[in-house]
Amino acid sequence: QSPSVLDAMCTEDADCPMGNPVVHGNGIKTGKCVMFNTTHSTCEIYGWCPVENSTLPRKPLLAEAENFTLFIKNTVHFTKFNFSKCNTLQTNDPTYFKSCTYDPFFNPSCPVFRVRDMVEAAGETFGDLALLGGSIGVRIEWDCDLDHPAAQCQPQYSFSLQDRRYNFRTASYYWDSQRQLYRNLLKLYGIRFDISVHGQVPSPLQTPHAQSWRPCQVPHFWVATLVCDLVLLYLDAKADFYWKEKFEEVR
Repeated sequence: QSPSVLDAMCTEDADCPMGNPVVHGNGIKTGKCVMFNTTHSTCEIYGWCPVENSTLPRKPLLAEAENFTLFIKNTVHFTKFNFSKCNTLQTNDPTYFKSCTYDPFFNPSCPVFRVRDMVEAAGETFGDLALLGGSIGVRIEWDCDLDHPAAQCQPQYSFSLQDRRYNFRTASYYWDSQRQLYRNLLKLYGIRFDISVHGQVPSPLQTPHAQSWRPCQVPHFWVATLVCDLVLLYLDAKADFYWKEKFEEVR
């Protein structure tokens, strides 16, 4: 193991317990402390040779990926109001989704997004993010007023940068003609898209139309009751009868 890994440094075999992994290293300790060079001794490990290096690419290996597209399809359900809506345009044209590209002003109903546009909407450039990878958050917001036609219930998209570095490793294993085990280790850099969907609808009892209607009705009922009482208790010929029926004298 390299001397650059602190947990691999040793002076004797006791410093390298057999079976323990090297912290931030590349293998399992064999129990032996060996000379790495004239100045350092390190723990011998069981691992794959050669060990992984930290060489970074100088440019994106697939720069053309900026013109790749993502088809993002989702449906929102408001079960309480028995309402569902999909973000794709309802069309009989079989070529529509093959030719359209999302634009917030000119084509907001197209669910096909170009990678470069999504990265730029998050405030980054594709070349910088594609080199070492990154993570982009895609938020789909459904804010629908069910008092209006269903066609007005449209999703709003927003994009944000979550991380400027993103990579992962994957390996394939095989045997050679001498029955020796080999592996090919790949460290992959790329852009990850995390999609989240949110939705809300105002309750029908809380819509502006309902709120403006209810307060103006209550005073009319109150005024009507007051006028009736004044007429029956003070102006009507049978005022004494109504007075006795409405009020009870307590002694």
